[in-house]
Amino acid sequence: MKVLLLSTSDIEGGAARSAYRLHQGLQRLNLTSQMLVQVKSSADLTVLSPPPNFRRDFAKVRYSFDYLPLKMYPKRQGTSFSCQWLPDGVSGRVKEIKPDILNLHWVGAGYLQIETLAQLEQPLVWTLHDMWAFTGGCHYAQMCDRYIQSCGACPQLGSNREWDLSRWIWKRKATAWKNLNLTIVTPSQWLANCVQASSLLKNYRVEIIPYGIDLNIYQPVDRQVARSLLRLPPDKRLVLAGAASFDSDRRKGFFLLQEALRQLPPKWQEKIELVVYGTPKPSAQGNTIDLPIPVHYLGTLKDDLSLVLAYSAVNLFVAPSLQDNLPNTVIEALACGVPCLAFNIGGMPDMIEHQINGYLAQPFEIQDLVRGMVWVVNDLERNRKLAMAARTRAEKCFPLELQAQRYSRLFEELL
Repeated sequence: MKVLLLSTSDIEGGAARSAYRLHQGLQRLNLTSQMLVQVKSSADLTVLSPPPNFRRDFAKVRYSFDYLPLKMYPKRQGTSFSCQWLPDGVSGRVKEIKPDILNLHWVGAGYLQIETLAQLEQPLVWTLHDMWAFTGGCHYAQMCDRYIQSCGACPQLGSNREWDLSRWIWKRKATAWKNLNLTIVTPSQWLANCVQASSLLKNYRVEIIPYGIDLNIYQPVDRQVARSLLRLPPDKRLVLAGAASFDSDRRKGFFLLQEALRQLPPKWQEKIELVVYGTPKPSAQGNTIDLPIPVHYLGTLKDDLSLVLAYSAVNLFVAPSLQDNLPNTVIEALACGVPCLAFNIGGMPDMIEHQINGYLAQPFEIQDLVRGMVWVVNDLERNRKLAMAARTRAEKCFPLELQAQRYSRLFEELL
């Protein structure tokens, strides 16, 4: 069986990293697996990208061209929104490679034109990493449920017109995707429920297969050793937060974590310190995070070892997202034996068991976020038990081998 994964990138970004990990897991099962990407960052010879000519150079700026229709909406929110209108040449590459089955992943940033899916002859398995596949262009619908009907009057575009860009994108999808040989895979139960409620994909088969992670790489490191290597204080309760652009993406909810840290009781403001990764340390002229506690900046962490050290060094990982699927950061933290705190939304309850390996706060209640933070870090013996339960959860639910086996069985069934 020859499998081809389609992804905008191979390792840049959480969705791409998930796809690449699955690719590696399938190879460990001795399947012939390749990836076809728009932008390649790794040296892996089984990851294929455009040849070194104009097509490769153009691939790097496709996102800018895909963004052009959004300029008609000056009041739009600063959220991710993909139009996917550019011709792509992907179907020709797929015909050259001749796979038995195609596994689509995150194909935004102008990589895959909506109409291309109908040109692909192989059975399609589409792993959804967000909501884009069944919306009029947004990647997370937030409080909007117009994807249940036909989009239009899109709040993220700042539009009050029924026939706007979101309706045009929805209509293109509805026309092009009528009779696809398509199976949907979602990593979380929440995203599966959204698919089944959507007007575009509700009639397709949906399977739930959580992400997998290499538990031989992501495993606990002695806390004091990790703190020493990262030059973090040895005797404080450390709380870790972070993701790419987490401080500027409102959906990541960092503004709620900031407010929770401001509302910490005074005695805890002396004990808790924040560790941040995914964003550079502010310059002397730049904006600093206004908090009553010290903040330690680790910068952008791209390699596994640095991430393992960051997780292992702390008492708690916080993912305060307003809406999220099954973030890799939480799985990675659990695998490193770190209790996690999040709001009870999206795929968070698929990973975090309330007061067993972490704490699920009531959605967007600042005081419950404060309670959860204090509850997790207050008692060091309890913190140790939560950490052990976190690792156990990762070993039970998120081994890379288990994810790859589930996909392999699905591929064989479809063929």
